[in-house]
Amino acid sequence: MACNPFIKKIRSHIFLSLVIISCTHHTNNNKEILFWCSNNKDEITLATNATKAWNILQTRSPVHMQPIPEGQSSEEVILAAVVGKTTPDIYANMWQGSVEMYARANVLIPLDTLKGFMDFMYERCDSNVIKEITSSDGHIYQVPWKANPIMTIYNKSLFAENNIADVPKTYSAYSKAAQIFKNNNKNSEPIKHFGYTAVKVIWYERLFNFYTLYLAASNGAPLVINNKAAFNNKYAIEVFRFLQSLYSNEYFSRENSAASSDPFVTQTIATEWTGPWEISYLNRIPNRHFDFDYSVPPVPDDHVGPVYTYADPKNMVIFNTCKQPQAAWEFIKTMIDKNGDMQLLQISGQLPRRKNLDTDPFYKSFFEKNPMLLPFAKQIPFVKGIDNCESIVEVLDIISQEYEASVVYGKKTPEKAIEDAEKAVNVLLAANK
Repeated sequence: MACNPFIKKIRSHIFLSLVIISCTHHTNNNKEILFWCSNNKDEITLATNATKAWNILQTRSPVHMQPIPEGQSSEEVILAAVVGKTTPDIYANMWQGSVEMYARANVLIPLDTLKGFMDFMYERCDSNVIKEITSSDGHIYQVPWKANPIMTIYNKSLFAENNIADVPKTYSAYSKAAQIFKNNNKNSEPIKHFGYTAVKVIWYERLFNFYTLYLAASNGAPLVINNKAAFNNKYAIEVFRFLQSLYSNEYFSRENSAASSDPFVTQTIATEWTGPWEISYLNRIPNRHFDFDYSVPPVPDDHVGPVYTYADPKNMVIFNTCKQPQAAWEFIKTMIDKNGDMQLLQISGQLPRRKNLDTDPFYKSFFEKNPMLLPFAKQIPFVKGIDNCESIVEVLDIISQEYEASVVYGKKTPEKAIEDAEKAVNVLLAANK
């Protein structure tokens, strides 16, 4: 019998769990709701404000907030807490791709069983979001909270210097602009490239290049359907071929930029696929001598319809160790109602996964003061998270291996690489049934 992926992860992280549990255990009484937030500075501020406001009025179910304990990653810390049965009641930074694994391990509260949950969800989210977050067993275990749509950031100053009039929105236009940039900068020192995206063979990096472009090309198609690979199609092949050409034509560098300075800041690249967090980051850089803007990811030349992209979503969950799940949900509601979503925007610059965000009069003044975030708000109806597949990390890892072989080093054709990835994923999913 195949070993469940959750059990495999537990076995590989037992030692880590013991270390973290021994250092971070919080004694929680039956009245108090324990809430873990991200250890990001802005989100700590956001969570602190929400907790203080709640505790002033709700003395019967006070919330104790703390940032998630330090660890190699938040995912490993949560896994360790599950193993040691020291989970918080609420966790507000869960990657969507982890939820199905925890749901199948029966450690999450099915939120659709709580009073008022579904009515609130339909008020805040469109039906596509609700469908996306619904687990394979028909229940919902996560609250869709925030999204950071991945788009093309481009250096407007470099574009103007190189006589590139428009931001390229198709594969051919992108390649044409990249060739112009290469011709104009062939003697530059340091060497300049039209763009950069991570080359590391690690699963989550594929979310911000292959998967982003796959969603854009395919109108938001899934990678997995009914426990089988669904990505051996023209869209995935075209994405691999397009990205492969960016390396083979030396429009992109194969070097890992992690060890060096930010290439967008140093203006050694002109484009990148990234999220809205770059806005505040770049605006804080003193003496920045260039302008920038965002556009949708490039799509095949024959693309029709809106351009989808990866949402990079983080959601909220309630663990089944919670003694007051209804009260925990009532607290969460204060963080995702209109005022809570406004706080998210104002404090963090991240976007709530809320329908009509760009047209709702309640948020109009915010976007008038922060116009660079408006394109991201307009993108919210056309974002996707990740498939509800408990083996999705392993799926992305397999795709990542083929990505390196085909896209980065050209050792395989896109057709062969995608076919090999499909076969390996189907073996994996069959074994993990």
